Amino acid sequence: MATTKKEAPTTPKSTAARPAASAPAARQQAPLFGKENYRWMLIGLVLIALGLILMGGGKSKDPNVFNPKEIYSFTRITLAPILILGGFVVEIFAIFRKNTKEGQ
Repeated sequence: MATTKKEAPTTPKSTAARPAASAPAARQQAPLFGKENYRWMLIGLVLIALGLILMGGGKSKDPNVFNPKEIYSFTRITLAPILILGGFVVEIFAIFRKNTKEGQ
């Protein structure tokens, strides 16, 4: 006669049986940017704002008269765009700069 082997009943595995260390929420997230990064970002924003203000300039004394020295001045044509581009370079530097603290 053939005998049949009885298997032990299986119990479903619960999620509580997993160790807590493997859960992704248990890890401590380091901040993306440090204090020094935000300082450099602020410097970049100030440079961009200063360049835009210099590019805008003031109003003409007489709106009926075209004065090319006011429109095509060194400040508006050369200095202001250099400040704006410099501000964007500082912003890129601030984003890519690593935190200097250990463990971050």
